[in-house]
Parts: sequence; structure tokens; C-alpha cells
Amino acid sequence: MKTDPILRAWFSLLVLSGASVAAAFIAGAGMGESVVGVLVLLFAWMKARVILARYLGLWQAPFWQSGFNWVLGLFCLLLLGLYLAPTVMV
Repeated sequence: MKTDPILRAWFSLLVLSGASVAAAFIAGAGMGESVVGVLVLLFAWMKARVILARYLGLWQAPFWQSGFNWVLGLFCLLLLGLYLAPTVMV
């Protein structure tokens, strides 16, 4: 059975969104806030890659997809550094 790539992308976005919500609930259960913040940022990065690849059609242009993945990864690392900076400086 062959499934539609858009349907699989939609399902993966649902799963990643559910994982983000689960991570947020874990924060209320006592897990460190910085760990949860890193997990939510990781899930957002994965969701952005799915959207770029499937919904915007970058899977058809591997060179552009690679470039967008690098820029998105560097941007997420910048956001991670900004998020964790107050905890490191204390």
C-alpha cells in the first residue's frame, strides 16, 4: 500500500506537535525547564524540516533543501544559545 507523502507529512506533524505538548506537560511534572525547552525547540526544528521538504516541495531540489536545512539548523542553534544563556550565566 503506497501512501501519499503529504498525508505522511501531516501525520508526522501531528506526532511532533503531540510530542511538544507532552514535553510541556513533563515540565509541570518536575523535569528541568531547560531540558523541556531544548526538546520543544528540537521538535519545532523537525517540524520546520517536514514543512520545507514536503509542503514547499524542497524534496525535489536536494541542493536547496540542504541549504535550507543548514540555515535552519544554525538558526535553531542560535535560538538554543539564547534560550540557555541565562542559565549558564547564573
